[in-house]
Amino acid sequence: MSIEKTPGKNEILFVWFNSYAGVTIKTPTKTLAIDPVDVKSRDFKNVDAILISHEHYDHFDQSLISEIYKQTQCMVVADQTSGRRLRNIIPSEKLHEVQPSSEVKIGEVSVKAEKCNHPAATPISFIITSEDGVKVFHTADSLPFPEMAAIGEGEKLDVVFCTVGIAPGTSPETGVDIARLTKPKVAVPYHTGSTGDQKKFAEILKKEMPKVACLIPEVGKIYQVSKRT
Repeated sequence: MSIEKTPGKNEILFVWFNSYAGVTIKTPTKTLAIDPVDVKSRDFKNVDAILISHEHYDHFDQSLISEIYKQTQCMVVADQTSGRRLRNIIPSEKLHEVQPSSEVKIGEVSVKAEKCNHPAATPISFIITSEDGVKVFHTADSLPFPEMAAIGEGEKLDVVFCTVGIAPGTSPETGVDIARLTKPKVAVPYHTGSTGDQKKFAEILKKEMPKVACLIPEVGKIYQVSKRT
């Protein structure tokens, strides 16, 4: 989903656009759509890049990606399995097939692939760093994993999207474990169709990590997050 407003210095804007991991992130110069499914291509007219975490139906819609590409000529950054399925759709100069520790630059915005603890073929998560250094960790539908602690320590994350439902093994509790490991400025409970999951996440987080802000997103609403100081 496109965001018409432009964020200010040291800020990013985001929209959660489905019940899964679908998020649009807008930096001062770039717009990134992550795992677009259950949306219309016309809602993504100004996208600079599409990021795909893995090949499951709730994260990867080949025909939708094709439609968005045709209208935007955007870059596509995908895990290796999804990337292989896109080779006949997206020109090679626009398609980046990545694995953990790979980094792709979209202008001055950095997209780094990281591990993802999820039962898919080649799943990845994403660390997105804006031109101003605002850092977002999009965990796809990952369960927590030990290396998240090193990621949090090294990156000093501003926003972490924490899976709290739908995906195998996930819950508000595992979502809080992600926040505990990564220690972000703002934790966002997502990947759920239940506001109850989100509220439970918020309750546990407030009790166990009172210094971490919780932002409970509504689908389709624009949110602003600033760089930690």
